[in-house]
Amino acid sequence: MPISVAKQLVEELCDYGVQRIYGLVGDSLNPIVDAVRRTEGIEWVHVHNEEAAAFAASAEARLTGRLAVCAASCGPGNTHLIQGLYDAHRDGAPVLALATHIPSRQIGTGFFQETHPERLFIECSHYCEMISTPRQMPRLLRIAMHSAVGKSGVSVLVIPGDVASETAHGPEQRSLRSNVLSGPPPTMVPPRKQVEALADALNAAEKVCLFVGAGVHSAHDEVIRLADILKAPIGHALGGKEWIQYDNPYDVGMSGLLGYGACHEAVQEADLLVLLGTDFPYDEFLPQQHTAQVDHDLSRIGRRTPVDFAVQGDVRETINALLPHLREKDDRHFLDQMLRRHASALENVVNAYTHNIERHLPIHPEYVAVVLDKLAAEDAVFTVDTGMCNVWAARYITPNGRRRVIGSWHHGTMANALPHAIGAQFAFPGRQVISMSGDGGLAMLMGELLTVRLHDLPVKIVLFNNASLGMVKLEMLVEGFPDYQTDHRAVDYSAIAGGAGLSARRVTAPGDVRDALGEALSSPDPELVEVVTDPNALSMPPTLSIEQVGSFALAGGKLVLNGGVGRMIEMARSNLRNIPRP
Repeated sequence: MPISVAKQLVEELCDYGVQRIYGLVGDSLNPIVDAVRRTEGIEWVHVHNEEAAAFAASAEARLTGRLAVCAASCGPGNTHLIQGLYDAHRDGAPVLALATHIPSRQIGTGFFQETHPERLFIECSHYCEMISTPRQMPRLLRIAMHSAVGKSGVSVLVIPGDVASETAHGPEQRSLRSNVLSGPPPTMVPPRKQVEALADALNAAEKVCLFVGAGVHSAHDEVIRLADILKAPIGHALGGKEWIQYDNPYDVGMSGLLGYGACHEAVQEADLLVLLGTDFPYDEFLPQQHTAQVDHDLSRIGRRTPVDFAVQGDVRETINALLPHLREKDDRHFLDQMLRRHASALENVVNAYTHNIERHLPIHPEYVAVVLDKLAAEDAVFTVDTGMCNVWAARYITPNGRRRVIGSWHHGTMANALPHAIGAQFAFPGRQVISMSGDGGLAMLMGELLTVRLHDLPVKIVLFNNASLGMVKLEMLVEGFPDYQTDHRAVDYSAIAGGAGLSARRVTAPGDVRDALGEALSSPDPELVEVVTDPNALSMPPTLSIEQVGSFALAGGKLVLNGGVGRMIEMARSNLRNIPRP
């Protein structure tokens, strides 16, 4: 029996294991939506802004490693997708976007809602093509899916609504399912000569430091073994935190503007810095010489800082190839020095952020994050808004190898946490999902509270409400500008959430934080906990002069952002016990 192009597309997606499509119904998208309605094994997830659809698909793809799909109608529907697709593409999430289009005969006439989506999405996709005739299906769909998964990023298929309604072409109405989108991705084994050159350099260096990113996600034990042989401290970027900080006796903290501990010193003072699976963008924090880099993506090697020794390969495969060529070092001086500095750096600031914190008004956001970290499930998924919530997640959410922490690490867009949480909860319906939202971010996509309620997703939204764009204020102060237009009137978001049908609590006293969070986290329903926090929690110290601002970045933001480190201080103290005593 003949089927439509839309039905063919949906059945192909279903055959490839796609379980849902995130989007907002209407207009040119209606043929695809109706095809979903008539196809078992796949569902339509209604959201309230196409931007949220792309964010949700991004989160599902990042957390599962599988292809996720979002869709939008012509014109404004497509342009709403852009923010979330940039986020997905820059974070390497395999996402397919179905961007439907105006009637094909009207393209190029200035028709109602006409855009050029085949041009619009070029910069935020690996593959972007338009299906103009039924004969192009399902081949273009397969290319798009394979490009998204194979290249770890976004693919976009543009489909005019009338083409989606046409009858699918002849013998290719349905293709046999391919297995290329299932199972783990292939590994890249590095070239032998590159491995041997790096091994020689590591054997010759007296002081080695490892700096890791998200590319070590499957190589935790191997990185620890490498550090043990080299007696090398391990620093990390924010994206690498969840994969390397736990069970790590060589940890010296994080670099970057949110950095803490001795990571910056270790990176700068090493004879050889080894970048493992990181595309850390802030080159001012990296040395300009004596650097090696390991990455499976050749385009990333050397684009942040000059590289003396380059290895193209997966981190785990590279380390396994390196180990037989390495001589174990006996001298721990550099490592022990950095471990002591790391512990000292955390000790020197921890008291200021823990003393009488349970009674401090306005509520310290650090305290909220500490309590949340202690009460959250051991396998919780945290989604984190851009801004000060990045700081709280970086410092207080303790990784353990089972928890996941995702945010807009590379695109840095506001409003990502709640729609990311929607995708995460659909991907893992039985898992605790916590959105660490800022009031600025929540205000941007507040309609997604309705999405959470509509689908009865048990997402827990912890709202840090400081009535301020805290990170923007900090940026202004760091650059020597007085903060301006960063504060706004207080808003009772719990009342808004209650009106949307969510169970909501508003906390203004620190003594109520633990109970409010505990009750929300144990509830099977969607919950919002709004905590009214101190807008000046990370204000500039009064002794910091404009002249000193220049050293702010080079020092890793210690004077401002090194306050409070949660349970990391316990780990730093524990690691000191590994230092041999004379």
